[in-house]
Amino acid sequence: MARSPITRDGYNQLLKELDHLKKAVRPVVIKAIEEARAHGDLSENAEFVAAKEQQAFVEKKIREIEQKLANSEILEPCSPSDGRVGFGSCVTLENHGNGDEVTYRVVGPDESDISLGKISITSPLGRALIGKETDEEIAVQAPGGIKKYTILKIS
Repeated sequence: MARSPITRDGYNQLLKELDHLKKAVRPVVIKAIEEARAHGDLSENAEFVAAKEQQAFVEKKIREIEQKLANSEILEPCSPSDGRVGFGSCVTLENHGNGDEVTYRVVGPDESDISLGKISITSPLGRALIGKETDEEIAVQAPGGIKKYTILKIS
């Protein structure tokens, strides 16, 4: 399997989430299963069924994060001194469609979150930005059609 790029911050955030699941959430779920089991007949015990479903969800999430961490390669953000967009760059764009300015950080796929202004290096916009310079225009194929942007600032 190919290694997935990730920033040090993103890697540390995944470690923190994994630690929380293992040390805080998992014990609570185990306790809920024990309490539900103490109520008697497990075949008709809704609390037991719900606790087991929660346990399956938590264990799946733990495995997913462990897999992401195992397949991650921590990359240091590119230096903005060369004036080009690279991994880890913060890029301010002007949307030609509405004139709005948006700022995104180009990160790995396992840490991207558009609501936090983090876009994946593998997303259409992320791929279009890599290697570009300030004042360059880019066009990105989006579900609603082609979106055009001008790069205002790279940091």
